[in-house]
Order: sequence, then C-alpha cells, then structure tokens
Amino acid sequence: MAQTSDVGSFMTHPKTPSLATSSNLSTTANTHGHTSQFALTFGAIGVVYGDIGTSVLYSVKEVFSHGGLAWTTANVYGVFSLFIWTLMIIVSLKYVTLVLRADNHGEGGLVAMLALAMSAIRQQAQSASMTKLYGVIMLLGIFGTCLFYGDGVITPAISVLSAVEGLAVVSPHLAPWVMPLTLVILFALFFVQRFGTQGIGRFFAPIMVLWFAAIAGIGVYHIAQNPAIIAAINPLYALMLMTHAPWTVFLMLGAVVLCVTGGEALYADMGHFGKRPIRLAWFGLVLPALVLNYLGQGAFLLANPTARDNPFFLMIPETLRVGMVVLATLATVIASQALISGAFSITKQVVQLGLLPRLRIVYTNAKSAGQIYVPAVNWGLFVAIVLAVALFKTSSALAAAYGIAVCTDMLITTILTFFVIRYAWRYPWALCVAATAFFVCIDGLFWASNLLKLPKGGWFPLLLGAGMFVLMTTWRDGRALLSQTQQRTSVDLREYLAQLYGGIKAARLQNAVQQLDARINKLALMPAFADSPLSRDLDRQYQHLQEQHARYHKYQPIADINIVEGVAVFLVATPDIVPLALTQNLKHNKVLHHFQVFVCVKTHDVPWIGLAKRSEEVYLGNNCWQVLLNYGFKNDIDVPAALRHVTAFNFNLTEQPVSYFLSQIVVKNPAPKKQVSSQTGAAHPLAHMARWRKKLFGHMQRNAGNAVEYFKLPSNQVVELGVKVDI
Repeated sequence: MAQTSDVGSFMTHPKTPSLATSSNLSTTANTHGHTSQFALTFGAIGVVYGDIGTSVLYSVKEVFSHGGLAWTTANVYGVFSLFIWTLMIIVSLKYVTLVLRADNHGEGGLVAMLALAMSAIRQQAQSASMTKLYGVIMLLGIFGTCLFYGDGVITPAISVLSAVEGLAVVSPHLAPWVMPLTLVILFALFFVQRFGTQGIGRFFAPIMVLWFAAIAGIGVYHIAQNPAIIAAINPLYALMLMTHAPWTVFLMLGAVVLCVTGGEALYADMGHFGKRPIRLAWFGLVLPALVLNYLGQGAFLLANPTARDNPFFLMIPETLRVGMVVLATLATVIASQALISGAFSITKQVVQLGLLPRLRIVYTNAKSAGQIYVPAVNWGLFVAIVLAVALFKTSSALAAAYGIAVCTDMLITTILTFFVIRYAWRYPWALCVAATAFFVCIDGLFWASNLLKLPKGGWFPLLLGAGMFVLMTTWRDGRALLSQTQQRTSVDLREYLAQLYGGIKAARLQNAVQQLDARINKLALMPAFADSPLSRDLDRQYQHLQEQHARYHKYQPIADINIVEGVAVFLVATPDIVPLALTQNLKHNKVLHHFQVFVCVKTHDVPWIGLAKRSEEVYLGNNCWQVLLNYGFKNDIDVPAALRHVTAFNFNLTEQPVSYFLSQIVVKNPAPKKQVSSQTGAAHPLAHMARWRKKLFGHMQRNAGNAVEYFKLPSNQVVELGVKVDI
C-alpha cells in the first residue's frame, strides 16, 4: 500500500515554500519548567551518558594494543593527555558549548539538525548552485542518520562484551563463557523491549551515578599512589608526543576517539532534558569522573606496565572485581538501552519524514507517547549484533569496527553545524568558517585515522549504514517516482467533484422532468385539467425544472450513484488530485456519502506542531472539505483525534457514521524498457532509477506497515480500495 502521508517539506524541492519555515507552525513541546533542574540533571546522567561513561572499559587498552610506542613516563603522560584533551575539545567545547546551541525548536540530534539546515538552505536556494548544495547536504545528512544504525549495532556489542570480559580477569577459567553470557544478556535486553522501560527506567540514573562514583573512586585511589600523573592534564604532553612520534600518534587516534563515543547522545537527548541539565551533568559529575579514572589508569600502568591488556579491571582490587564486573555489565546494559530507545525514536522520525515505509510501532506506555517499541528495528538490530559478536569475538576486534561510524557522524554534525550558523543564524561568513574549520580539522584527523581500520572491521558499520542508505534513498526516490506517475494520469479534485455532483444533479433533474412530464400527459387526458389551478401549478413546476436542467446540460448525467448518510474520509498523499479510493468506490459500490472529507497528512521539518496549528480546512462545496493536517517529525499522528478538533465543518463528526477510505496502490514489477512520459514523449525525470531499485521499492511498498495503525484509524471503519500501477 502506498504511504498516504505526504513526504513532508523535509523532502521538498528547495524552491518549494514550506509551512514549516513559518514560526506560526513551530510549537516546542519539550518544556521543562515543571521539572526541577536537579531531577532533569539526575535523569540525564542515567540516559545521556551511558555510552561515553562505559568507554573507560576498553579505550585505554585499545590505545596500548597498537604497540610501536616506547614505554616511557613522558609517553604515558602524553597518551593520557590525549584522552583528557579529546574529551575537552570534542565533548566540552564542540558538543556542550557549540552544538547544543543548534536546537530545532528545543530538539537535538542529527535528524533535527538536518531538518534545521535544510530549512535554512531552502530559504536561500535562489540559484542552481544552492539547489545542488541542498541535495548534497540532504544526502550527507541521510547517510549520517544511516550510520546511527551501524553505531547501534556496535555499541551494545562492544559495551556488554567488554564488561563481561572482566570475568576472564577474575578467573581465566571463565573466559570460554564470555561470549555465550554476552549473547544471553543481549537477548534478554532485546526481548524485554516489548514491555517498555518505564518499570526499570527509574533505576538507570542511580546505577549510573554509582558507576561514575565507582570509576572516580578507583581512579583517585591509584592517583594517590602516583600523584605525578596529574601532570598529564597539561596539554603540552600531548603536543610533545605528537611532535616526537607523529605517525604513531596518528595511528593511535583511531583508538583514542573511543573515549568520546556517545558524544552525539548529548545533542540527541537535548529535547528530553534541556541544555542546562545536560551541561550540569557533564561538568558536575561525568567529566570529572572520566578524567579521574583515566588518570588513575595512567598511574596504575606506570606502576604495572604489564597490565596493558585490560588495565581497567586489573586496576581494581581482587576483592572488588566481581562486584565491578556486575556494575559494569549493568552500566553497559543501560548504555545499550539508551541507544536502542534512540533507534526506535530515530526510526519513527525518518518514517514520518518519508525516508522509510511505515513500520509497526507499539506504544509501551499509555501515559508517555515517547516510549515506543518497533519490532522490526528491535530484532533487526539483535540479529546484526549477534552477527557482530560472532564475527569479531572480542571487544578489541570490535573496537576496530567502532570508530569509523562515530567519526563520520561527528564530521557530518560539524559540517551541518556550519550551514545552521551560516544560513539559519546568519552569522558572518568568516566567523562561521572560523567556528567550524577547527573542529573539521580535529574530526578529520580522527576520521582519517579510523580509515586505516577499514580492513580490520571498519567496513562492518559502513556496510550496515550503506544498506540503510540504499533503503532510505530508494524509498524516497520511489515515492517521488510513484507520485509523478500518478500525477500524469491524475484528475483535479475540484473539477472532478464539479463533474460528479453536476452529473448527479443533472440525472436527478432529468428524471424529475421526465416524471413530471409523464404526470402532466396523463392528467391532460382529463377534460377538467386544462384550465385547472393544478395544471397551471404543474406548468410552473415544469418550467422551473426545465430551467434548472438547462443549467446542468453540460454535465453527463450520472444516474446510478446512491447518496448515503454519514461521512467519508479519504486519506490522500497529494491534496488536489482525486483519490483512487473515491473513483474505485464509485465504480464498484456506486455509493457516495453525504459528506466528503479529503485529508492530507503532512510532516514538516520542525519537531513539534501544536493542536492550534494542526489543521487547515478548505470548503469545496457540495458538503466536501479538504483538510491538511500538519505534524512535526516527533509528533504522534492520530487522524481521528485531529479531525475531532476541526470546528469549521458544517456537520458534527461525532454524531455521524464515519468511514475511512485508503487508496491501496500496488507497484507492478518494472518493465525493462525506458520510461517515457505518455503526454510529452520526454524521458521521465526519475527514469534513471535502476530497475533493481524499482523492484526494491515495490517490495518495500508491498510490505509497508499497516496504515490503519499508523494513522490510528478505527479498524472496523476502514475501507481499502486500490489498483496496480507501473513506475
């Protein structure tokens, strides 16, 4: 079935005016005034910082596993100085200071930033070069979003696996159980997603606070044994290391970047907690705990150089190791849960933006629309994670696959930030370049270093991201091709309704004239009828009907349509063309409802649109209405609820029987010949779309999720009618 919601202004041509560019449509739903800053900060610790907080498990050991660096005190200081200043520059300066400012009406994340950048560029797209730039930036943002799914596979795998590997430190005899136990934990994690996280979510923040306190405490313990390690805070040690061994440092950057994995979460979760709580949590607890732990690992390694294989667990006293393995496992499960929930949320957003077909979405909490479960994404991620664990087997091998997706996303975020501050905030060109060029250089170095890991596993998340990119762009292009195919044979809605109701009226008048004429002829046989008042009255009626019938002579009489009570709601993808469900219903059922409502659902490139701006109504005459329902890409779409709030109707929707009509469009397998416009003979604008992509689109379209669930329609009031089409 074709997706009946419009693909939204996010996907429109850059010169197309968008309602979303108007501040009148923008309504920020995420206000935090009723929740204390302490509660929001506490919650942010449990949700936002799980990934970056558990990176201490594997980042240090991966840096020293590269070898090639002389084991000297200055070099160790230099390595940990790199860790600390990577956190400072990438997280504290870039994300917390700069990127958090680029909110899309209170929302963050790559999708929100892409929508914001596209909206800003679209307003400036007055030239061919800007139009081309619009397309390039859109594809770049889509690819960055796709890489999130690759990250969503690697993060749970490496996090849980690195925590469970602590068992091998506790006892080498437990090493064979590491992988099976990891898979069991991951299966349990994905299995419970269907039940929602509202029950266990309240424990996330306390556990993560305990985790950060524990890693800070163990760090302080070892710093006390060797206080000189504090000198690593001085960035000169990092600079000296880069000067003395530039190639070795360049190779190490691919592992050093692991300490900032999860940095994107600060931005992505801004809508849930707000900027201030995220900043307070970072500077108040998370950053100090991470710095203390890294310095503690440095102090421990200076005293125990042979502990480089797993310094985090080896630095923990033996009596506490089992407890720390349990706590680390809980922390990594929480980090994985946050990413899985993020994958569900991102999927819902890209579906509403028209980049993926409808998917089944289950709301796990009746009181919170944000808690959702997407079965296809859940089990798709699980299968990919099992494949990753089985393929790479250890966290060290997974680390080679981890950095490239993270670095690519960081680089894309920096590039998009430039377009936001330049075209949305309208800062001077020189200032915009200066503000972002520095971070492009830093991100570029990390990204280039990770490219060297492509043969060792970096290909894996890129392959997953490329697969999602093919799916998203194929769905987007296929939808555009299908829309253009329909428009070539479409009929204007207003013209069609005029012909339809004109034909029905003409048929009724013709029938009335014939019946009255027959009655007059029958009465004329009576001698007393000729000069009677009844004769004169019938003559006047006949003359009036003839005059009315003359006004409708241009319409083809339609005599076999039955008008029934109630309201017919037709969901359409394009507002001004006749829906297939209407023509098919008239063709096969010969029925027309007393009231017709043509509804187009449009998703805009703002996160939230409130009820006050939800609908726009146009009266088409003959009890027909055209309604445009506006939604942000984070709103929940509920067509019946939105229609109940419309006050312009000339009927009461709640007092009428309502039927919802969906146009089911099945795409035929594409013909091998070149597609040509039937009207002009010119090649179709998307005729270059490969045949295999058309087949893929047809498969995706036929397996799209249930429109009844997606639009929250009452299943016992839905009628689906449609046809097969070629693209």
